[in-house]
Amino acid sequence: MGGASSVLSEPWRQLPQNNKANLDFVKSYQPRNKEVKHLRILLHGPVGAGKSSFINSVDSVLQGRVTARVMTDAISGTSFTRKYASYKIRKEPMGHYSFIFNDIMGYEQHTNRGVHVEDVKMALRGHVKKHYEFIPGRPLKEGDLDYNSSPTLDDRVHVLVCAIPAASVSIISDDVVKKMREVRLAASDAGIPQLVIITKVDEACDEVRKDIKNVYKSIYLKEQVDKIHNLLGIPLNSIFLVKNYCSEINVNDDVSALTLCALRQMLSFGEDFIDNL
Repeated sequence: MGGASSVLSEPWRQLPQNNKANLDFVKSYQPRNKEVKHLRILLHGPVGAGKSSFINSVDSVLQGRVTARVMTDAISGTSFTRKYASYKIRKEPMGHYSFIFNDIMGYEQHTNRGVHVEDVKMALRGHVKKHYEFIPGRPLKEGDLDYNSSPTLDDRVHVLVCAIPAASVSIISDDVVKKMREVRLAASDAGIPQLVIITKVDEACDEVRKDIKNVYKSIYLKEQVDKIHNLLGIPLNSIFLVKNYCSEINVNDDVSALTLCALRQMLSFGEDFIDNL
């Protein structure tokens, strides 16, 4: 447990104050580019980063109740997500929100384990079909059954989001960092905007576990944000702290505020990208 009792008197970033404004933004969001029905957000990161749990948390915030649509695994040391999965969030009274999450297998240290970097690059360009099953050590190739040879703008990824657990920032292997950097470079070459969500903040800091409002006062968490900034070169204002809904049975405004703030930025960045194409 890092920086267990180390909190600043003033937050180094202001907590999101207006859930309603962010919620209204998300609810009313529609891509202006008519070639895009849904803004596509691709989540990547090391095994156990909480990518699937983040999707569940977004679903929970928008439904106003804790949901568990996406299967997660708290035990295995290997990636629980095996297939290229797409998730739409239901919008009452009918229909869906105008964005999609794509979840992929996590990165692992060894070459023949975890998602292959080339598969992630393929996904960025829209070449990976839904339900494609990742095979570590054997990336998808042109001509394969699950290869989309003529992706539309709607098939392509519009925002790349890296999820990293707060307590694991310092122990991510060089091999995994190299893979994340390689994917980041491919996204940058394609002009795709990128963000980082640092997950499981309550597990990494006792003061945050006691009170989520301490999240941007935590010296330890600030140090992790700085480390990620230096490791991946992601700007500080594109790195967000989130707590996924895992143990709660009801949604909480302070927890939801962190998720909504990150989600709004994802949509804003993605909209800028497709609007400029």
